Amino acid sequence: MRRSTRRVRLTLGAALAACVATALPQGAASAVGATSAAAVDGAGVERVSVAPDGTQGDGDSTGASITPDGRHVVFMSSAQNLTATPGTAGNRAYLRDQTTTVTQRMGDYTPLSPPVVSGDGGYVAYPLTWVRNVRIRQYQVATGFTASVNCLAYSCNQPSLTQDGRTAHVVYWNSPTQGQSIEIQEWTVGAKQTVATFTHTAPSRPSISGDGLHVAYQNGLKEDVFVWDQASGTSSGPIEGQDPSILATLVQLSDDGTKVVYLSGSDTYVHDLASGTAQLVPDVRGVAIDPTGRYLLYTPNDTSGPSLVLRDLTTGTDQTVSDQPAKAGVDSVSAGGRDVVFHSAADDLVPDDTNGKTDVFVRHFD
Repeated sequence: MRRSTRRVRLTLGAALAACVATALPQGAASAVGATSAAAVDGAGVERVSVAPDGTQGDGDSTGASITPDGRHVVFMSSAQNLTATPGTAGNRAYLRDQTTTVTQRMGDYTPLSPPVVSGDGGYVAYPLTWVRNVRIRQYQVATGFTASVNCLAYSCNQPSLTQDGRTAHVVYWNSPTQGQSIEIQEWTVGAKQTVATFTHTAPSRPSISGDGLHVAYQNGLKEDVFVWDQASGTSSGPIEGQDPSILATLVQLSDDGTKVVYLSGSDTYVHDLASGTAQLVPDVRGVAIDPTGRYLLYTPNDTSGPSLVLRDLTTGTDQTVSDQPAKAGVDSVSAGGRDVVFHSAADDLVPDDTNGKTDVFVRHFD
């Protein structure tokens, strides 16, 4: 890297015991097209990959993220009946407003990876194939129009949006002569800041805080984790687990910029940037962290139990998100762990799931 760094040695906090008794959610938030089910883990589950009138999608829906307030869910779907105007064949990006129950198609391109949404739900971005390069397309939800300038003369990928989505977003770009660079692009004024530069093009997984002041990323070849601070213009790291010889893989930076989740071996660590200490969550694969840094969504390594579990890192208690096979990605937990978005092909999470497709669901907790 061309940026100065300082090594962070982790002091492990008390390790949480794995999988304490689960607490099932009470009640469900109702919405058009999905309410609670009679299945054992159906209470509090809502299907959101539906048309405004509740019609289930006629294609597979995956790759969902949710805004901190739980109002907006963005996902990919091959369904063509989610909006009033039928879509074209192939995967497309969609945004559902949980308050109005309106689902919008965000462009007619095929995302190369799941779309991301700004914290306020105002912007959606995703990478797509553009001629012989890759471009990041960013849409303004209110108008449906492209809202940002694509990177020019280079391929760019891996977007991560700030809270308002208008002032800064992180992109990854590369060229045959320069490798890759992680940048913050303030597209409203055309300004750029370089976070880190590498001579390789291995994934760097950039994750930006809601205020744009911190960016977590990894050196893709070494798989070690760093955090960039805008105030100093430097990166701290590498952040590593108990055994520095075991490589670390970045999962996500919390939206408030206080916690970094990463994997090391078979364990998950939640690193506190202020104290420099880390909380060990053993024998699980961390998937996402809520915007406040308190709630960790994880998949147990033991496949005999639930597929997705939400842990309160303060109390050490767990709540089952799904007992059925299910998957989720980063930005899948709303603030305070109130909502968790995921996708599953299970047909008994909500009533009348007869499409035989993978759908996007939200688990609501009180």
